[in-house]
Amino acid sequence: MTDATTREAELLKEHRESIDRLDAILVYTLGERFKHTQSVGHLKAEHDLPPSDPAREAQQIERLEALAKEADLDPEFARKFLNFIIAEVIRHHQKHQS
Repeated sequence: MTDATTREAELLKEHRESIDRLDAILVYTLGERFKHTQSVGHLKAEHDLPPSDPAREAQQIERLEALAKEADLDPEFARKFLNFIIAEVIRHHQKHQS
């Protein structure tokens, strides 16, 4: 291999290693987030509160879209991602109430 090809291969490897680390961070962060939302679900069930809080959800989506803009991430993607997470949280909360 030429020096340029070797360097490009090394850069590719470094990017992939960074992606792997970031994927692990995302998974562990989501795990931690869901531990807290599970606790919220238990509290809601104990106090007969609805599994969904549309006002809070709208605030969170607005907040995440703003953070996405600051992070140079597509706000639409961030909104879809959070909506997916919210749907999962609500599903878990509904299970606690049954």
